[in-house]
Amino acid sequence: SSGINAEWPLRPGGKQQKEAGGVRSFVAGGFGGVCTVVSGQPFDTLKVRMQNQSGGALYKNTWDCTVKTVKNEGFFALYKGMAAPIVGVVPIFAINFLGYSHGKSLQMKYSKNKDQPLTPLQHGLAGSLGGLYMTFLIAPGERIKCLLQIQTTGKAKYSGPMDVIKQSYREGGMRNIMRGTMITAVRDMPASGCYFAMYEFSKQSFKKMSGSEDLVFWQILCAGGFAGWANWAWGIAPDVVKTRYQTAPEGKYKNTRSVIPELYRTEGFRGFFKGLAPIALRAWPANACCMMGYELALKAMNYVSPLEEY
Repeated sequence: SSGINAEWPLRPGGKQQKEAGGVRSFVAGGFGGVCTVVSGQPFDTLKVRMQNQSGGALYKNTWDCTVKTVKNEGFFALYKGMAAPIVGVVPIFAINFLGYSHGKSLQMKYSKNKDQPLTPLQHGLAGSLGGLYMTFLIAPGERIKCLLQIQTTGKAKYSGPMDVIKQSYREGGMRNIMRGTMITAVRDMPASGCYFAMYEFSKQSFKKMSGSEDLVFWQILCAGGFAGWANWAWGIAPDVVKTRYQTAPEGKYKNTRSVIPELYRTEGFRGFFKGLAPIALRAWPANACCMMGYELALKAMNYVSPLEEY
């Protein structure tokens, strides 16, 4: 076949193939995460800068933010703070996909009809478990990344990720480094569920349209892109609150809930959707690359060591 099969369900002779297990999902998810960061980091930097400004004083829109960032700091300023997500992204994405694999296994274990494939909704529930798994890794990593990204011109407070950790720990201990964990969970559990539900729904739709179990490259890319948009349809508002809370001076907000009324009072309903344009721009290519990387890694592992048939 000229296509790439997302689930690898068929083997020669028509036998059904077992689902990729936790180890394979862990490795493939890590590779997909690296693809995500490299393709999406510039958009993420723009998103954080747009979200962190109060009242829109610095940048008029996403394009204005891009031009000013590149003009004042150079092109590679768009990749500021990438060290933290690159170091953290392999375990974060790997653990997310591991949780997704565990979620699928749990549902299949207690399913009355074990031969029946999981529905997109069930894939979404499995994805929510993956979102919970990765929260405790992603929260401190994103706090470090955000504090580095909001540094523009002038004397920088932090020299790099390790300096952020040292200063944050000195100022408020481990609690300060983990600041924003709860709002990260509020963002990532439902968002991860939306992500995997949409990815599975898109794959099933493409299979029905083509009448084939094989998916070609552009279909995987599109399914990943749609999944990314579904993820941020839920995640944008909690993400704005998280960014404000994680980058605010110590003591400005009592907790994440206290960010919401202040944000609404100063910027209205639209304030919760700041950074939506760079998020939408980033979500498509970044998640298309993520799922393509994930599927290719699974296919490579299956080529080296084929999954059992039953």
